[in-house]
Amino acid sequence: MLSVTFHRDARDRVSAITARGHVGYAVETDDVVCAAASAILQAARLGLERYARIALEATQKPFRLEWPKARRDDEALRAIVATAELSIEQLARQYPEHIRLSHKREADERNTARSNG
Repeated sequence: MLSVTFHRDARDRVSAITARGHVGYAVETDDVVCAAASAILQAARLGLERYARIALEATQKPFRLEWPKARRDDEALRAIVATAELSIEQLARQYPEHIRLSHKREADERNTARSNG
């Protein structure tokens, strides 16, 4: 299962995105669900880096994107991240056995899982 988490700060602004695991919908070379999730997350990274020009702290394995507090109110950042979140949420609804979407607050580290809608 692929677990995608959108981390929020104390002001309810998305501060990071993490993803772990593998979708497991099909063998890796034919896994269209994994490819869709990867495309969404990679598009968000490109949009944040190249369009919004945000300096990210990023790792590929495990996948993690994090951006500075000073940029969290940036309109372009918010639009790109919200689009990625909506897209992952839709995939999680369509493939509930393969993708889990959750939200985690930095302030209290409570995991408010919202899987599959």
